[in-house]
Amino acid sequence: MPAKNPRVNVVLERPLYEALSRLARREGTSLSLKARDLLREALEAYEDLALDRIAQDRERTFDRSRSLSHREVWQFSEKLKRR
Repeated sequence: MPAKNPRVNVVLERPLYEALSRLARREGTSLSLKARDLLREALEAYEDLALDRIAQDRERTFDRSRSLSHREVWQFSEKLKRR
């Protein structure tokens, strides 16, 4: 029977494997689940860094004279809804 979720095989250095094993044992979970959870957290952190870089770039290039006020944005939004 095929697996419901895709599988990944990973080769770990001994110290990394032992650290993962300790964490999984401490939390009473499998190596696979702990590795998945840590990978998910790492990807979220990586995404946060990428979004932070985008935000910093936008902040650096922001020109208030070309920006719209809150009221202008809502007025524009209302015009779009009427179309």
